[in-house]
Amino acid sequence: MKKLTAGEKRVICSNATSPFGYFAWPSVIRLNDGKIACAMSGFRLKHICPFGKACIMYSRDEGKTWTNPAPVIDTPLDDRDAGLMSFGKGRLILTSFNNTTEFQKSVNMRRNSEHSPSSEAQRRFIEAYIDLVRAGYDENKYLGSTYRISEDGGNTFGPLCFSPVSAPHGPMRMLDGSLMYIGRRFSRDDSFDEGLRPFIECHKLNASDSFEYVSAIENIEDEQGLIYSCEPHAVQLPDGRIIVHIRVEGSADHRVFTIYQSESYDYGLHFTKPHRILGRLGGAPAHLLLSSGGMLVSVYGYREKPYGIRAMFSKDGGETWDTDWVLDDEGESGDLGYPASVELSDGSILTVYYENKGGRSSIFGKTWTIPQL
Repeated sequence: MKKLTAGEKRVICSNATSPFGYFAWPSVIRLNDGKIACAMSGFRLKHICPFGKACIMYSRDEGKTWTNPAPVIDTPLDDRDAGLMSFGKGRLILTSFNNTTEFQKSVNMRRNSEHSPSSEAQRRFIEAYIDLVRAGYDENKYLGSTYRISEDGGNTFGPLCFSPVSAPHGPMRMLDGSLMYIGRRFSRDDSFDEGLRPFIECHKLNASDSFEYVSAIENIEDEQGLIYSCEPHAVQLPDGRIIVHIRVEGSADHRVFTIYQSESYDYGLHFTKPHRILGRLGGAPAHLLLSSGGMLVSVYGYREKPYGIRAMFSKDGGETWDTDWVLDDEGESGDLGYPASVELSDGSILTVYYENKGGRSSIFGKTWTIPQL
């Protein structure tokens, strides 16, 4: 097993003394002023509950210490994921999405599933909150793939806006400074016209700060037919190519949990047919980073034993990959992952990710060095 040379695994965000102590699905970037920003969904009871908020925190010392997490997107619904990207002169976008109260209610009623409430008291508490939301709020005002934009580097944020697509780590910044959002198209009831429209679409932020359609990536099929694709992340290379890594999964009787890759050679107007770059159960979703030395880095969660976080590297712009480098293999279960990386000033990499330990989920960070390949 190939192991990365890494520093100590550290908790960078937790809420250990509160029942609202579940934090997950982080993103991390460097801002124009040199600070590092990390976003996540937090102040939750569990993996699926109606209390999630998309939060942000900052580090001024290369990830050694962090501010407390502050909510940025906090609708009456469950705000999940938290994508980040800086662009323009001090601008910052934070993205999220949420689910319907009907979906929340159905999950809350389940018994003996990994997402079931931990007690009958918790079940009643969640149900009471959902009923309160239904009685007091217009759900349609908040439901969707959401984002807010800051004009001052994350000190304040503008109004809540809505995107046609969603992805855990949000949009990418193009070489020309514009934002392109490659994500799963948002569906209010999580259903899709299978085979009729692609799951993954590409949109670009326009002058009015809304996203407009550019193109799509065709749906993915293997030898058993159409399989579900979601949670993409993308990066643009210096030669203009766009590399996209897509989470792909199957059903209980068709086990697939892996990453496919698609490329664009014309700035996102068209994308190639996706092709698999990991084994059928290789792990997902991915976050892409181009290092200052030209190495393309993709980190991803690994939800088979030994559970943890892995990385792959490409020296040739995504043509070939050296896969399955282990960053963390200490996970207690598959409830972990969604890693994201940022390069530090000394050339090392900081990767943040979430992990559920003993029923409480926190955001962890590890600093590591890119191997000599």
